[in-house]
Amino acid sequence: MKIKNALNSCEKYTFSQNYGIIKTTREKRVLQVKGAEEKAGIIMEINIDRASDVDSWKEVMLIYNSALKQVETKLEVLNDEFQHVHRYNPIEHIKSRIKTSESIVKKLKKNGYESTISNMIQHVNDIAGIRVICSFTSDIYRVADMISNQKDIKIISVKDYITHPKASGYKSYHMIVMIPVYLSDRTVDTKVEIQIRTVAMDFWASLEHKIHYKFEGNAPEKIKNELIECANMVSDLDAKMLSLNEEIRAISERVR
Repeated sequence: MKIKNALNSCEKYTFSQNYGIIKTTREKRVLQVKGAEEKAGIIMEINIDRASDVDSWKEVMLIYNSALKQVETKLEVLNDEFQHVHRYNPIEHIKSRIKTSESIVKKLKKNGYESTISNMIQHVNDIAGIRVICSFTSDIYRVADMISNQKDIKIISVKDYITHPKASGYKSYHMIVMIPVYLSDRTVDTKVEIQIRTVAMDFWASLEHKIHYKFEGNAPEKIKNELIECANMVSDLDAKMLSLNEEIRAISERVR
């Protein structure tokens, strides 16, 4: 993606979480990210080389939002088609989000990158994220296959945390895909992260996420162990529900 090159001034701009711009000073070329960390005296900044990069930031966010809309629409169409052909919906519901500027800066710093727009585009793969919630584990792989078969979607990477769960007990199926966003004057290939999981997996992951931030990643061992036990229970529940569903389908087929 091209970033505009004209150097108009060396101004400093402050970004709120909804990307509103407040011009402040000419001392430093940065985009300052306002967020919870600011209350603790920590200033997070996205460096810029020119004032025109403020427009580039807005354009980048527009493109990521557009990529989300395209992937979400594809998934809805595929789900409707599956219902039409098979009388069954593999997708329960879809959630989407754009990563906050605060989270983007944190991730760049964690991985040792300078906080620039170009680094953000190149090294942060989950700025645009979609979570697909399915009823059964088998639906996860069915949806992943449908996504992979889309001719205009390129699969960048896949991480199967269902077959190979994280040590914490986390299970989900992650795909980083590239999708073309068609603008009036060009096409921009844009990365989107897709997470596919069951309702039960999503419930567990939501609770684990809250606990992780509550203890800033250092939860007591007792809580960690109990979360792993809960993850095992979730896996058992998913397996039993899948078995029950297959039994119901088999009975339905015999009745026909």
